[in-house]
Amino acid sequence: MLYYLFDWLENEFAIPGAGVFQYISFRSSCCFICSLLIMILYGKPFMNILRKKGVGETVRTDEQEKQGTPTMGGILIIAAIIIPTLLFAQVNNIYILIMLGTTIWMGIIGFLDDYIKVFKRNKAGLPGKFKVIGQVSLGLVVGLLAVFHPEIASTKTTIPFVKNNEFDYSWLVSWMGDGATEWTWLVYVLIAIFVVTAVSNAANLTDGIDGLATSTGSVIGGALAILAWLSGNVIMSNYLNIVYLNNIGELTLFISSFVGALLGFLWYNSHPASMFMGDVGSLTIGGIIAVFALLIRKELLLPLLCGIYVIEDASVIIQRYSCKWYRHKHRLPANQLVPIEKRPFFYTPLHHHYQTKHRTDGKGLSDEKIVMRFTIIGILLAILTITTFKLR
Repeated sequence: MLYYLFDWLENEFAIPGAGVFQYISFRSSCCFICSLLIMILYGKPFMNILRKKGVGETVRTDEQEKQGTPTMGGILIIAAIIIPTLLFAQVNNIYILIMLGTTIWMGIIGFLDDYIKVFKRNKAGLPGKFKVIGQVSLGLVVGLLAVFHPEIASTKTTIPFVKNNEFDYSWLVSWMGDGATEWTWLVYVLIAIFVVTAVSNAANLTDGIDGLATSTGSVIGGALAILAWLSGNVIMSNYLNIVYLNNIGELTLFISSFVGALLGFLWYNSHPASMFMGDVGSLTIGGIIAVFALLIRKELLLPLLCGIYVIEDASVIIQRYSCKWYRHKHRLPANQLVPIEKRPFFYTPLHHHYQTKHRTDGKGLSDEKIVMRFTIIGILLAILTITTFKLR
């Protein structure tokens, strides 16, 4: 909104300084600062509202100190993302509209999950099938828009570690002969659905220790901001030989709001947390990262960039099937717990394993140390992701 206001002021009255709103770098900085301030200034009043409404966390018996801590703070994160974006971005930009829709849609899914847990006192929350339906629906819509919308329409993406790193998904169906490329859109849509579902659920799993989801998410967001800017800059995209995307630079504003909101939330979510984001926050974070990567055509970089999410997700899968195999081998009931010493990990997701791995005096690694080490690894992976453009 402010973009259009200052654009009008410059054109009509030639007000000095109004033209600065034409620069993406300036507006991105404004988005970051605005979202950060929204979180810091309104975080405490929002927590007071949550306490009055009885929106408190229900935890395991070994974490009673966290019992009743305000949750569903993801609502404020969503507000801190949307408000600066509406203020400073070109809201008629198709990429901005898709990201705003993604944020609201994933926020609704997460809100329903938290609402059932908190107000209905059902720890299971929203049934998993409904979450998956919501994620698949988002992936379907984003995939179709990315292929068929006239301002986006493309099936090309960036592939790492290859000199000519533009990859067209039509290659995957080229072996089927003439006419097969007509079905390239279906391949892309299926990949979009997988990316949205996988990243959203993985981000949700990562939200298990104070500050872990926010710190790792902000690092990933920062890397995506750089990738978006590079993809929307003609000179840099040609220099790096990556797909140039017209008007994609506007997404830098959105992701700046995203990073600012997460860092602002970390003000209250760092250990010991005085507010939790809930699934309304973690599912939204994952959905935003997935869709953003798809729009800037960097989804094939996600396994490296989101390496923390990958290992968290993998630990759960390995644990589940390993325990299933152990029960089958020893003919144990399906609901019987496998002895800790027989599991690949003490507990999953992986961050819980490190909370107990080094227990000699009843304590594992501190939450702060786990979060810091995971964040450092995340920063390393983000740097490696960006340098893949030169490692060919």
